[in-house]
Amino acid sequence: MSKPVTGPFEKTPGWLDWYTGPSRPRFKLPAGAVDAHCHVFGPGGEYPYAPERKYTPCDASRAQLYALRDHLGFSRNVVVQATCHGADNRAMIDALLHSEGKARGVATIRRSVSDAELATMHAAGVRGVRFNFVRRLVDFTPKDELNEIAARIARLGWHVVVYFEAVDLPELWDFFTALPMTIIVDHMGRPDVSKPIDGPEFELFVKFMREHANVWCKVSCPERLSVSGPPALHGEQNAYRDVVPFARRIVETFPDRVLWGTDWPHPNLTGHMPDDGLLVDVIPHIAVTPDLQRKLLVDNPMRLYWPEEC
Repeated sequence: MSKPVTGPFEKTPGWLDWYTGPSRPRFKLPAGAVDAHCHVFGPGGEYPYAPERKYTPCDASRAQLYALRDHLGFSRNVVVQATCHGADNRAMIDALLHSEGKARGVATIRRSVSDAELATMHAAGVRGVRFNFVRRLVDFTPKDELNEIAARIARLGWHVVVYFEAVDLPELWDFFTALPMTIIVDHMGRPDVSKPIDGPEFELFVKFMREHANVWCKVSCPERLSVSGPPALHGEQNAYRDVVPFARRIVETFPDRVLWGTDWPHPNLTGHMPDDGLLVDVIPHIAVTPDLQRKLLVDNPMRLYWPEEC
């Protein structure tokens, strides 16, 4: 993979570019594995970053994403709209259209989107919409607008992906539980892994999933959640060990409602940039049997994103 470039945009100061020359994972992925959470950035010269963006990244093209897919041993991708592109989904949709059917997408939309635009997105492979509640990344969208969007995409059979931080779950509970479709929580709802795994904060998240069978979870991004590491660098085979118990609990408690993704190219990391090969090597620590690994990486994402092939 070639080194990332910035194009006509100046990167946010201190921005960490994605790791070049990632290792090959020691863990052999099951046949048909899906990277169910990744992004494309630009390239900015072709798909400019949104004026309202909170950060300016390096470029990370579809060609570079799919080269990583092949290098790591994945078969397919779910490309999630990056916040730096706002509701301009052209870069993400371009990635889907050039995937030869090996990618599906999660879009960001506004209430002004037309039915024709939604139909075009669906034909390209979009199957969900992301609602972001992390205020440092996006401006707040009124809940009445989100409810209107949810009602419209429900008719297409799409799902909603929600991104929030653990401390905000009580405030968002009623809104989430009223949504009339599958809900996928990004990155375990960003738990504070310095707190006890059986403490009230994480127990509330487990209760959220237990009481609502339409809630799924991505057990992804240990590099974002880890406090004590060690990071996925320098051949480390036991990376992010403080996050592993949290992810393993979710996988073992809700094996049919979990997904995993690289989060490449890892936007807004500040401490380090992980080696994606070593990140894949975390998977057998959180899904410890071949059956759990297959559900996490193949059966669940295929059922959700390619049901016509199941």
